Amino acid sequence: MTDLDKHFGFLINDVARLLRQRFDQRAQARGLGLTRTQWRALGHIKRQEGIHQAALAESLEVEPITLARLVDRLEARGFVERRTDPADRRAWRLYLTPKAAPVLERMTEIGEASLAHAMAGLSAAEIDAVTRMLNRIKANLADARLAPQSFIEREGGIEPARLRAGGRRG
Repeated sequence: MTDLDKHFGFLINDVARLLRQRFDQRAQARGLGLTRTQWRALGHIKRQEGIHQAALAESLEVEPITLARLVDRLEARGFVERRTDPADRRAWRLYLTPKAAPVLERMTEIGEASLAHAMAGLSAAEIDAVTRMLNRIKANLADARLAPQSFIEREGGIEPARLRAGGRRG
């Protein structure tokens, strides 16, 4: 085990990267012909039917023009439709078409198989504990986006050295 394998930030990034790679391998083997970003876009639209293009670009961490091209491709394949926003005619809202349903179903199967592979050897209790902890971390990070930096520094609670060492407070 390297020192970086003990550092939470590096470890969680590596796990996410390897999980994405495994998903891509399985998706490619199924010959579905979608990029990872297209998969992610469809997944976000499914979760937030009617999302604005700008909000989707932010969620996917891509530039609005990049997203517009991506949506063009998904629309050309019949997976997505754009509808004008009744409150702002300049804005587009995105909706899935019925043609997207079987693709999303296969995407879900691939995701579940990839996750099952990643979680092999863990008990249901361990998986539940990791999920709870990651949700807590996610909530902390979401809260931190809204808090002033001085509050975060004063109330953060964990010393950076503890995270590097992977240990608990003495």
